[in-house]
Amino acid sequence: MERIEAAALREWLEAKRPVTVIDVRTQEDRDQWSIPGSIHVDAYEALKAGQPTALSKLPLEDGVPVVTVCGMGKMSERAAEELAARHIQAFSLAGGMKAWSLAWNVAELDLPGIRVVQIRRTGKGCLSYLICSGAEAMAIDASLPPDVYLGLASERGARIRYAADTHIHADHLSRSRLLAEQAGAELLLPPQERARFPFRPWHEGEEIQFGAARVAAIATPGHTAESTCYRLGEHALFSGDTLFPQGVGRPDLHANPTEAKVRAGLLYRSVERLLRLPAGLALCAGHASKPTPFDGVFVAEPLGEVAERLGPWMESERSFVERVLARIPPTPPNHERIAALNEDGTMPPGDITDLEAGANRCAVG
Repeated sequence: MERIEAAALREWLEAKRPVTVIDVRTQEDRDQWSIPGSIHVDAYEALKAGQPTALSKLPLEDGVPVVTVCGMGKMSERAAEELAARHIQAFSLAGGMKAWSLAWNVAELDLPGIRVVQIRRTGKGCLSYLICSGAEAMAIDASLPPDVYLGLASERGARIRYAADTHIHADHLSRSRLLAEQAGAELLLPPQERARFPFRPWHEGEEIQFGAARVAAIATPGHTAESTCYRLGEHALFSGDTLFPQGVGRPDLHANPTEAKVRAGLLYRSVERLLRLPAGLALCAGHASKPTPFDGVFVAEPLGEVAERLGPWMESERSFVERVLARIPPTPPNHERIAALNEDGTMPPGDITDLEAGANRCAVG
């Protein structure tokens, strides 16, 4: 039995190298988040009890290595040992799904004179973006270490001139400030008084141009008071956690019930405004509702299709507010701590995977 690091497994999947990933967690744990393309065998309790044949009936392809996965990397070691005893090349994912939370892949949208790279933090569901045009680029909602974005920009012959966030995030640590520092870029945030570090406020209606790209800010309060969407000309809308293909952002974080109801009303008006934009805009949200596969397919939908799907939600502000407040998902773990760190603009020392562990829960669908 050997161990494999999350970064190495990510590279295998990116390169489409033959590998079978076996998830041995319980169904409940798998339902929260999983590795794209993995096979589920609910063997956790059997492995924990030391049953030597927990995976004995598992059909496997000859000559294809197997990677076993659990939550923290303990039971997956037992699973890999059982497979290795059957002379199968087996690896245990070191650190389990906790370590996988930083795994990522990319897809690209080619536009006239512009390349939009979608960076999918598939281990958590965060979607960030790199808009490249000419020799310059803008990063939006960076959620991975800066070297990821710096490398992707360099591969496309661009340097990152701007790093922007759509709002103060509560489900993951923003890397935008650190990226701006390392890239020598300008840090852009919506106007607000939450952030306690220097930044350039990106005001409603203000347009930023680089190469053929023209990106304008649209204030969309509701998910948070400062939430802002960014429109790339007639091509795309980067909606952060305000609007999703299957729903809208939750309005209740850092709010009591009265405040949440007020914010839900603001969200209704923001979404109504967005749905009046051209139907052909590609809606590029800040999160995906399920793990993004290593398939290179850009995750987006025409705004017109989203408007049609959300039509019943938008019949009246009252019904919208009632529907949203009745469907609030469980609160994201550690959201208060994460939001406080993002307001300070600091990264805690050491391993941060515990802090960010778990799927995103920012959407109401």
